[in-house]
Amino acid sequence: MKVDSTDLRVLSRAESMQLLASAPLGRIVFTDRALPAIQPVNYALDGERLVIRTRAGSKLAAAVRDAVVALEADAFDEAGRTGWSVTVIGHACAVPEGREEFSRLAHLPLAPWMPRDGQRPEHRDHYIVLPVEQISGRRVEAYF
Repeated sequence: MKVDSTDLRVLSRAESMQLLASAPLGRIVFTDRALPAIQPVNYALDGERLVIRTRAGSKLAAAVRDAVVALEADAFDEAGRTGWSVTVIGHACAVPEGREEFSRLAHLPLAPWMPRDGQRPEHRDHYIVLPVEQISGRRVEAYF
């Protein structure tokens, strides 16, 4: 078992991808006006890519267009003192409406959690794709 400098168990790429697929929510890290920004997002795993659905004119859509971003997902059990964290880094890009891929992404189980500005969820018609270029995962295990 490989551990890092803080004694957290280092996960393999396969373990990290499996955990990433199990989480309903992550935090996307991007740059907003030259400052670091973090926003919670729901996502779907599409092979080796993360897909995020948002509004075309949203701050997130503009900020991550053709940018290097990170996404972190995790789960922790405070009482059991166990959990995991997985971080992905990649070049985010938008999928233009009208492309065949856009139609395929529209069928992913990826519905916004909350409507915004009175819009129905189906009006969130902008897809951001984040290829898993780098991935790292750690598992927290209780030591008693």
